[in-house]
Amino acid sequence: MIPSVLPTYNRAPLQFVKGEGSWLIEADGRRFLDLGAGIAVNALGHAHPALVQALTDQAQTLWHVSNLYEIPQQQQLADQLVDNSFADTVFFTNSGTESCELAVKMARKYWYDKGQPEKVEIITFDGAFHGRSSAGIAAAGTEKMTKGFGPLLPGFVHLTFGDMDGLTDAITDKTAAILIEPVQGEGGIRPVPDAEMKALRQICDDAGILLILDEVQCGVGRTGKLFAHEWAGITPDIMMVAKGIGGGFPLGAVLATEEAASGMTAGTHGSTYGGNPLACAVGSAVMAQVCTPEFLQTVNARAGQMRQALEGLVAAHPDVFDSVRGTGLMLGIKCKAPNIDVVNAGYDNQVIPVPAADNVIRLLPPLNISEDEISEAIARLDAAASQLET
Repeated sequence: MIPSVLPTYNRAPLQFVKGEGSWLIEADGRRFLDLGAGIAVNALGHAHPALVQALTDQAQTLWHVSNLYEIPQQQQLADQLVDNSFADTVFFTNSGTESCELAVKMARKYWYDKGQPEKVEIITFDGAFHGRSSAGIAAAGTEKMTKGFGPLLPGFVHLTFGDMDGLTDAITDKTAAILIEPVQGEGGIRPVPDAEMKALRQICDDAGILLILDEVQCGVGRTGKLFAHEWAGITPDIMMVAKGIGGGFPLGAVLATEEAASGMTAGTHGSTYGGNPLACAVGSAVMAQVCTPEFLQTVNARAGQMRQALEGLVAAHPDVFDSVRGTGLMLGIKCKAPNIDVVNAGYDNQVIPVPAADNVIRLLPPLNISEDEISEAIARLDAAASQLET
């Protein structure tokens, strides 16, 4: 008999009833160090006072009115994002998946309005994850994502991750854009090197096509810059954001230049819930914290501490771990033992990593995790590795 909750997840037998900063508390009272942060969502941890205050204040006044009307909270958050990024304009969604849908529509509409409707193809890369909508799974193109869900949305060209020579050859008169994650999350914490990010921007400029960045997982301070592409000193034309922007409240956005967004006029796209007062009040509180230089400096300091400690952990358990990868507080450990065994051993030792492709465990803690909490997390991961060695 099918359960009342559709069984599309193999859920861990854990029931968390409360969160405090970097900690999750199970129904039986056990305290777990959260190195997953809801898959890079809880950027400021659990029950952060500023977010609780913003949510409470807004909930007592106005939750939702729809985009038929002006929304001051939406305007405030849009201004914060524009002031702190490459973008000229923002459209708010409820998720990264919805952001992907708009990014694809925006790129294709741009060329349609330019009188080149044949330019519909978007180049993507293996290992990518762009959500589970029809456009998102077609963009990823993997059998795991697409099997049983055909016919797939056409117009995506899939290349090998890192194949810059193949990228140049793949661009044709039908190419509208390149879509890439600066750091692949689900694909196993695989950063695009800065030199390749610069090359991607140059290739797009030379070919006269758009660059779309998916910063749903790697954005909003996760890498130690507000957005990951800043490390390479380049800017996209369109960017997808979600996860951390809401600090745990469902919120996403598409950021774009005025030129790239020029085709999206009144009536071309919409969202009933996207950018409602409640979501944007929380998102604005997140941005007020995360985009300050002091906050980002602390993220980088914690990232350095964690990276160094993880290198030592890998060296201490060569039969369990292979290597450390990633950037900022978006880190991964390539495992020799099955990564799901490492995750389960983590649960036994009350620490929460997240599995990813390529036999990697992801470590995506709250961006405000403390030095002592990082030390404790490493100790618990060490205990988990030792458990697997016995």
